Amino acid sequence: MAEQVAKNARIASTVLKTLSNEERIIALKAVHDGLLKAKLDIFEANVKDMQAAKENNLSSALIGRLDLSKGDKFDVMLQGILDVADLEDPVGKLTLARQLDQGLNLYRVTAPVGVLLVIFEARPEVIANISALAIKSGNAAILKCGKECFHTFTIMSKIVSESLAATVVPKDAVQMIGSREDVAALLDQDKYIDLVIPRGSRELVRSIKENTKIPVLGHADGICSIYVDKDADLAMASRILADAKTNYPSGCNAAETLLIHESLKDQVPQIVKGLIDAGVVLHASESVAEVLAASLIPAAQVVPAIEGDFDKEFLSFDIAVGFTKDVNSAIQHINTHGSKHTDVIITDNKDAADKFLKSVDTAGVYWNCSSRFADGFRYGFGTEVGISTNKIHSRGPVGLEGLMIYQYQLRGEGNIAGDYLGAGGKKAFIHKDIELSSVQL
Repeated sequence: MAEQVAKNARIASTVLKTLSNEERIIALKAVHDGLLKAKLDIFEANVKDMQAAKENNLSSALIGRLDLSKGDKFDVMLQGILDVADLEDPVGKLTLARQLDQGLNLYRVTAPVGVLLVIFEARPEVIANISALAIKSGNAAILKCGKECFHTFTIMSKIVSESLAATVVPKDAVQMIGSREDVAALLDQDKYIDLVIPRGSRELVRSIKENTKIPVLGHADGICSIYVDKDADLAMASRILADAKTNYPSGCNAAETLLIHESLKDQVPQIVKGLIDAGVVLHASESVAEVLAASLIPAAQVVPAIEGDFDKEFLSFDIAVGFTKDVNSAIQHINTHGSKHTDVIITDNKDAADKFLKSVDTAGVYWNCSSRFADGFRYGFGTEVGISTNKIHSRGPVGLEGLMIYQYQLRGEGNIAGDYLGAGGKKAFIHKDIELSSVQL
């Protein structure tokens, strides 16, 4: 069964990438309208999943990710589909044109990756996100949800399938699978599947990486650090910290580590005020705990940091706090303990900021702003397929661009390599770049 699913996706991908941008936009709007019309039914199914999660004593972080009705999450999900539809067509964009010889021209054009296998846990919005990005980018997608969002997944996948059936998009361009056994079998289909995108726990990502030959795009942890420099605006620091930690603590872009320049010891209570007011528990190093012991901060909100706290993704109202002697030691700490997701410096010193921005080995590095901005929607990508900490062509929030590769098209007039230098001939190549705006493929 898994092989047939993968084969069908491959066939669908060869058709999908040939559709016009207008045809793909129509399909996306059909999906948007279908999900909007079924909003109440989707929420009803989502409630069942959250009730089951609570009955099974799943973590509050997981339940938070599962909740599709929280705040404007559902509306943002739907808007993401429309935003993707409105983006420039990523397929067939010319990125290089070069004349190799008279009548022999080389072109580099963008092309879809092919077939995506997306495996996610308690993230029901991923169904809409991936469906939109896949269709717009000309990629076929196979989606598998975790049992935590079974009811939500079932109804949303049904709506997506029904919506696409009324368009020219091939029916197998977006397929939903249900069993864990199917996943294991699909991970062996490297002949048909081009990229695996896991969205979930560290254990999920690592398990997938260890059990497939297919390239994997994603991140295992979101250990985001914020460094408050000696030249920081402390009121700004307190506000940024509160947002980065409490706006959505179960998000992978939430702050998990706070590093403070040691010269600011007397100002620590001011720096962490926003965190304390929000009810965050500080897992403090010994030196930080000594400073806070003399403050009016409730004792219950300061606990000793234990081994592993500075390598931990809390995903809750907890944060590890420690001192660092300067920007260099902060950089070293982050490069050693971070997860290459998103890291922040708060300072008014441009030299310190520039050093931090250039030296921290991370997908996203920020100056004087919250780590919560690490998101495809906020970047203007419409939505995202996930966050990548890999050192490949896609890093950080991955939108349409990250789902594209390219191919070289060489257009000749009967040319053969044997006529040219390097292959036995005497002709030299011209290698003259052609102005892209003058090319009409």
